Amino acid sequence: MGDLDRILTVLQEVRRRAVRIGVVLAGIFGFLLFFELVPVSVPVAGVSVPLAYPFPSPFYNVTAQLFRAMRAWMLPPNVQLINVGVGDSILVQMEIGLLVALILGMPWVVHEVGAFLVPALRRNERVLLRQIGIPATVLFAIGTAGGLLFLTPFTFRLLFFYVGAMGLAPYTLGVQDFVTFALLYSIAFGIVFELPVFIYALTRLGVVKAAVWRKHWRAAVLGALVFGMIVTPDNSGITMLIIAAPMIGLYFGGAFFATRWESHRASPPTPPRLVAGAGG
Repeated sequence: MGDLDRILTVLQEVRRRAVRIGVVLAGIFGFLLFFELVPVSVPVAGVSVPLAYPFPSPFYNVTAQLFRAMRAWMLPPNVQLINVGVGDSILVQMEIGLLVALILGMPWVVHEVGAFLVPALRRNERVLLRQIGIPATVLFAIGTAGGLLFLTPFTFRLLFFYVGAMGLAPYTLGVQDFVTFALLYSIAFGIVFELPVFIYALTRLGVVKAAVWRKHWRAAVLGALVFGMIVTPDNSGITMLIIAAPMIGLYFGGAFFATRWESHRASPPTPPRLVAGAGG
């Protein structure tokens, strides 16, 4: 098989994996845009268990339900959301749907990417990929969920606290600006939570020694501040610090586990202990 045939074979495999990922994500995305979750209580052993069933609804769909929940959870009561552009409401639903589809479909994405890479990896690389696949997916979900449920609402309320402290009029916020800020801020936390896995994987593969992570911690702190400045749209500096602080902590956590693995690998094996009376 020539080089061209190998390249075409790889491209065909990439296309096949990409189509499989696209079908799953498109299915989840379509469900979020064209169905709503209708709450229902089901009695089980004398206890009312809250459940929900899907019902076709292209307007009041799952993304609209999530948007209402985000607005109630994240914003203070005196903040008014307005629809500035004609299509803002549609774009908002699509942005929410894309994020949720990516989170729910992330295990399948990781599976397909791993299945594509495994044949080209060495044995130790395949073992590492299996070991970090699930933790990486879980950490991304935890980081994104933590951003949506806790850190983003805290950031909004903290920023609007200054508005109230100065006696200003109730704040009016465009719905597109609100959703874009909330989603990008939350995704940034999901990416930040991947940092320990990234550090650990590079050390396991022998690309970066653990001592390098410890030596360049000042550059890592500066990089966390720059990353927080880039992903946050306001110029207050508060949101930058809120996202940089956990990033710095996760960096040191990743360096700790990288150092621990390297030390464990360098330590000599413990010789077997002789049992008294054996062999004599």
